[in-house]
Amino acid sequence: MSGTLGLSRLVGADLRHHRGSFVGVAVAVFVASALVTGLGVLVESGMRGGLAPERYSAVDVVVGAPQQVDVPEDLPVPLRERVPLPADAARDIAALPGVDRVVADVTIPLSLQDAGADAGADADAGGSVLVEAHPWPSTALTGFELREGGEPAAADEVVVTAGSGLAVGDAVVLAHGGVPSEYRVVGEVAAPVMPERGAHVFLSERRIDQLDPHEGAAQALGVFVSGVDPEQTAGAIREAFPDLIARTGDARGDVEFLDSGAARSTLVAIGSAFVGTCILVAMFIVAGTLSLSVQSRRRDYALLRAVGASPSQVHALVAREVLWVSAVAVLLGIAPGYLLSTVLQAAFVSGGVIPGDFALATGPLPAVGAVLLVLASAWGAARIAAARVAKLDPVEALRESATGAPAIGLPRIITGIVLAAAGISVSTVPLVVRGQVAAGAAAGAAMLLIVALAVLGPWLVSLSVRLVGTVLRRSSCAGFLASANAAAHSRRLASAILPVALGIGLGLVQIGAPSIIAAEAATQASAGVIADLRVAAPSGLSPEAVDVIREMPGVTEASGVALSAAVVDSFDFEGKLERAEHVLQGVDPENIAHSLDLRVREGSLADLDGIATVAVSTDAAQTLGLGIGGTVVGQLGDGSPLKATVVAVYERGLGFGDLTMAAEEVRAHTTTGLDAFALVAVDEAATGEVRAALEARGLLVTDGSGQGAAGAGAHAQNGWVNLVALLVILGYIAIAVVNTLVMATGERSRELALLQLIGSSRGQVRSMMRIEAVLVAAIAMVFGVVVAIPPLIGVSMGISGQPIPALPVLGSFLIVGAMGALALVAMWVGTTATMRTRPIEEIGSRQ
Repeated sequence: MSGTLGLSRLVGADLRHHRGSFVGVAVAVFVASALVTGLGVLVESGMRGGLAPERYSAVDVVVGAPQQVDVPEDLPVPLRERVPLPADAARDIAALPGVDRVVADVTIPLSLQDAGADAGADADAGGSVLVEAHPWPSTALTGFELREGGEPAAADEVVVTAGSGLAVGDAVVLAHGGVPSEYRVVGEVAAPVMPERGAHVFLSERRIDQLDPHEGAAQALGVFVSGVDPEQTAGAIREAFPDLIARTGDARGDVEFLDSGAARSTLVAIGSAFVGTCILVAMFIVAGTLSLSVQSRRRDYALLRAVGASPSQVHALVAREVLWVSAVAVLLGIAPGYLLSTVLQAAFVSGGVIPGDFALATGPLPAVGAVLLVLASAWGAARIAAARVAKLDPVEALRESATGAPAIGLPRIITGIVLAAAGISVSTVPLVVRGQVAAGAAAGAAMLLIVALAVLGPWLVSLSVRLVGTVLRRSSCAGFLASANAAAHSRRLASAILPVALGIGLGLVQIGAPSIIAAEAATQASAGVIADLRVAAPSGLSPEAVDVIREMPGVTEASGVALSAAVVDSFDFEGKLERAEHVLQGVDPENIAHSLDLRVREGSLADLDGIATVAVSTDAAQTLGLGIGGTVVGQLGDGSPLKATVVAVYERGLGFGDLTMAAEEVRAHTTTGLDAFALVAVDEAATGEVRAALEARGLLVTDGSGQGAAGAGAHAQNGWVNLVALLVILGYIAIAVVNTLVMATGERSRELALLQLIGSSRGQVRSMMRIEAVLVAAIAMVFGVVVAIPPLIGVSMGISGQPIPALPVLGSFLIVGAMGALALVAMWVGTTATMRTRPIEEIGSRQ
């Protein structure tokens, strides 16, 4: 035992003679390795993946402005609007050595009205389809060449792409901001590789300048080089203009597509947070599985201690066994992990979290990271599992090998109670800090309570068994046996119960907190809109279109609403700079009295005037520590500096966003320069006529009460991410539950055989195990629900003021019922497998 060779022989012997115990450990590590590898691919893709260029595929270098705000010691925050380029950027870059020419690009959103069947799936309910208009010179960026006709010269001339369904000479109606204009098709272009994203048309440069609210300011620059390496030119541009970005190759897609940068940040954030949660859950599960494995071999460890093995040698033996098994399992889990990343990618695409054409990066780093993280977690779990058997006195170890471990000690009970108290305390955070922070607090509280449950598990299970034991003992012979066994082996029962409770508690909090926030946001949005109609256009509404609506007969008020986002600076309690994105809406303060009710608590929205004033929600005021007269500092959606004085504080921030400014100021800092929609109040008798007149203009009209919450898309994406994360984690927990329960039942093969040999029938033994399975499922479901109740009540009280959380009923019942049923099935499988061996053979197979 003292030498390395002796220890290796013991490890080999253990692995040969206790394969069943180590199979359970291997399964837990295998799944953890696959999960961490798959998530690692997402993180790496957030750093190296991206979107391949489409419209910019024929240009050597693409130049744009940075689309993110850096955050010290944290991930950058993406900017949702196109950051404008300096006015003289094209001229200055064209003067650099090796640059042949520079082509400026601008994108104007239009809608092709009465698109009919040619629009396909892109057409909306009104028969319109979104198209992107660009200046004619930008055809060079894609390699478009005229196939028929000529280039556009007049303001009413347009060139279409091949396959559009339009021919030279056709008349088309293109609307910008809800204002239609008739154009004549004068040409058709085609490129070697046609863009797949969206439809494109080309107008004269003068017409683009007229349509663009930003007067045709370049959004991106295509740089053609001559006689030099494009990457060399890109480096020269970055050196000469450090405030710009220059991309070559596939990285050109980062400048072309705004959603590329957002997808990168999202993948890094999701993957990083998800990996941390998975490692925590994996360590919890592997430690529980190892605990069962160690318990099944406690006689071996007792004998080792009795013949002189030191605690450090027992620790080394367990650690080496685990690392040998884990090393094989973790390597086997790498290949499925890469496959899992594609499944996760498809799930996130389905939820609109990332674009469907975002390419994953599949390098070796995720595999290396998975090996290191999972093996470290397995080693830590081995230390935890071996801690008790290694420090026992040899005589005490032999006694426990026959009678089982005693109840947990007072220090452990005190530790568990302290953790439970901390979890309940954190559950009250949403009563003080509202908004999205509340959901994070709920997750933290749930994890604290789950850890407390793990620490107190055997003690709580023992108390629970005592409570139901009096009923079970009187119910039947099988009930008596089940009660006696549960009371005598509460530690083993706790190992079976805790994974199920973990899945239920974590699942309820994961789906409950976002559901509570989304329900309150929808309630606020519905209650806050007092207008009769909500009017929109496929490409947005221009101020001119809103003016036309306002002048229509029967309309008493029309207010355009612009939507964007702002990155706001704040400081934590240590004085560290923090930056977070907040929904920003723009309203017309002079035309919202009969359209919008934000429930203003302090100040007045009428004081919104220019870029220097802002209204904030009560949630934002609390988070940022602001009040009337305070200053909001940060950056607008296009990167422009924001420094505005708070003139009003309103309650309905979840429904309408945390920040509200004058609409004209918000529009000026959006990519399109258009309103998202307009709220229209009409005379009661004229509702039908006004609706019909608006629809006749090609506008999309719905009831004002159907207004969705500001940032509803982001909430939906977050909800989808939580759902995917929950399904993956619950899948892992489900595997662990089956694994643990089968191991725990298999450990009792000698006990079940002895019961049959002393006179119990196989039916009585099976009946006893059924009662125990129901007991495990029932206690686990109760524990899981109890763990979830404090965080969910805290979030509900803090967000909506209601003590009863607005949970998705079906989803909640599915989680609780599925995990409980899983426990029943796993114990049935374990019992069936254990009782296949004849009792006399089972008794004779062990000493």
